[in-house]
Order: sequence, then C-alpha cells, then structure tokens
Amino acid sequence: MSNFKTLDDLGDITGKVVLLRVDLNLPMKDGSATDVTRVEAVKPTILELADKGAKVLLLAHFGRPKGQRHSTMSTSFVQGDVEKVLGKEIMFIPEVMGPVVEQSIGILRDGDIGLLDNVRFWPGEEANDPEFAKGIAAHGDLYVNDAFSAAHRAHASTEGLAHYLPAYAGRAMEAELKALDAALGNPEAPVAAIVGGAKVSTKLDVLHNLVGRVQHLVIGGGMANTFLAAKGVDVGKSLCEHDLADTANRIMDEADHAGCTVHLPYDVVVAKEFAANPPSLRTSNVHEVAKDEMILDIGPLAVEALGDVLKTCRTLVWNGPLGAFETEPFDAATVSLAKTAAALTQDGSLISVAGGGDTVAALAQAGVKDDFTFVSTAGGAFLEWMEGKDLPGVAALTA
Repeated sequence: MSNFKTLDDLGDITGKVVLLRVDLNLPMKDGSATDVTRVEAVKPTILELADKGAKVLLLAHFGRPKGQRHSTMSTSFVQGDVEKVLGKEIMFIPEVMGPVVEQSIGILRDGDIGLLDNVRFWPGEEANDPEFAKGIAAHGDLYVNDAFSAAHRAHASTEGLAHYLPAYAGRAMEAELKALDAALGNPEAPVAAIVGGAKVSTKLDVLHNLVGRVQHLVIGGGMANTFLAAKGVDVGKSLCEHDLADTANRIMDEADHAGCTVHLPYDVVVAKEFAANPPSLRTSNVHEVAKDEMILDIGPLAVEALGDVLKTCRTLVWNGPLGAFETEPFDAATVSLAKTAAALTQDGSLISVAGGGDTVAALAQAGVKDDFTFVSTAGGAFLEWMEGKDLPGVAALTA
C-alpha cells in the first residue's frame, strides 16, 4: 500500500482550520439516531484534532438530496447525537463555504468543533467539481479524511479537497487501511476468504480477484447453490442463478490454475419452505436434495471441515453469511464458523478481517464482533477493495 500521511505527521496545528471528512449518515427514527457506531468510529480523530488546538470543521453527507437543499436532510439533525458521543457542544454552520463559514470560523475558539451542512446539498459535491472543492478548501489549512465508507466515491469532499490542501488520513481511516493491507495487500499466507451472500452476480469481480490472491476460497449463501448447480448438482428449488453456470465454472478453472482451493458444502440444511424452524427441516448430502426442497444453510460436517481449514491459515477475509442467517436455525453455520475464527484470532494464530453490513450483523449475532482482528463497517467501499479496485478517496491521500 502506498504511503499516506496520518495525524502523527501533523506539526503544531493550534489555531489551524482542519476540514475533516467524516461519515455521519446515521440511521434515524423519530428525530434521533438508532445507531451511532459511525460517530464513535470518528470520535478519536475529532477529539485529537480539537485537543491539539485546531478549529475542526466536520464535512459530511446525510441521505441523498441529489444536489438540492432538503429540510429533512440537513446534518443539523445529527448534531445532538454527535454532541452526545463527543461529550462536547458543537456549532452548526448551515453552509459549506462563503461568508457564513468565514464568520463562524471567526467565532470558533481553538479546539472548538463546527458541523457544516450536508455537502450533497450542492451539485458540485457528487460531480467532484474542482471549483466547488476549491471553494470549500479556501476556508481550511489542512484536510483530513476519516470516512473510509465513502472512499469509493470520487466526490469533492472525499477526493477533490486532497488536491488543494495538505491531506492526511484520520485514525479510523488509518486503522482500516492497515487492516486491509494485512488482509490482502501483504498478508501472511495461507489466506482464506469466505464469500457469502445471495447472488454470484453481485460478487463476480470479488471472486475473480480473490482466486488469484488467496489459497482457500469458501463460497457460501445462495452463491454456493449456483456453483453446485454448475457442477451438475440438483439444487431443487434453492435460490440459484442457473444462467451463471459458465461463469461459475470459469472461476473454478481460474482457481485451479492459481492453486486456490474452492470449498463448496457437501452437506446442507434444507427445507420445503423458507420459515423459522419449518417442520420439513433436515440435513442432507448435497446430492440428495429433493426437487421441492431448498438449501438454506451449509451443514455441520461442512462447517467442521471449514473450521479445520481455518486452523491451517494465517489470514482470513470474510464478506457475507454462509446461510439465510436472519432466520433461525439457518444462522447455525455462520455463527459456528464465526466462533471458530474468533477463537483462532484470540489465540493469535489468525488475522481476521471482515466487512459489509450483513457480515457485521452476522458476527454481532454470533457474539464475536469484538473478537475479530478488524471489522469494517463500510459496505460498498469494502466490496470494491475486495474487488481489487483503487478507491479514489484513498488514492487521493497517497498522491
């Protein structure tokens, strides 16, 4: 991974204005946030900059206003939640540039924090308009990006600003980039990747990238059914993309050539209907799935075998559940393997990096979210990183 500057590289920033890009796109209900994980992630960076005497201006988006002001999408809605997490009052500034911002900076004391309005209220943000970026940059001395979850977007506040101000990674961004580098950049081999989820079509680029970079590729979720069907297994009425059989076979051939073992389940949990604890529930060999049954999880023998595979590995990257984990008992395989991975991580024998919304939820359900080496809360950015793509927001920091 190319070098990027961190907060350790800052000199004296007393009285300097820091434009800090954060992710405050919080899920809301009845006017307050239902989950403040994203604020907690950026809290160390905000407080460190404030403690060093900078005037910190938070730049964030909230919802999808598509370049127009929306009364319900102002970042002022999250101000109270941010103040609660930081334990400090912050000043709301209803613009991102111009005289109002200039006046507000004049009122802020060293170590104070201001929250600018939704940067997506202006069309120049998503267009990454250089003039718009310059307009925002005019108010700042430094730019810090602590929003990895928005790093796959080349927007003015995530990429453009880095061209006009000295640019640094915040603490959350730094941790994310170091963890990702340890997982796929310069990992300790052997490396295993677990890729689950409903559809192969959404993860094709991920699979193509991984077969050349890992020694073990575990395919779970509905995706496994598509691969099994491609190998001639009758998957009954399981969720399956039959039209992708050729693609699945091509990925398995690529894996063969690259010396990567693809792991598909040989026993599965099936039922005639998708519901919690259905009466038709049974465990079956993959070759004995009936026409009216659907595969909803991988079976206990397969999970045990995968646990043995992880014991031989040094690094694990995980994205996507192994079964229909939202409904019991189809969370069993995911929970069991997550516990194995967590135990190996705690023993110090495995570096485990997981990411994506469903994955984070599944690890939380297994009670092991805090036992992995690193869990990324970024969805799209984590996927694009797994696809081997350059993330504009990260590339701008290393330019």
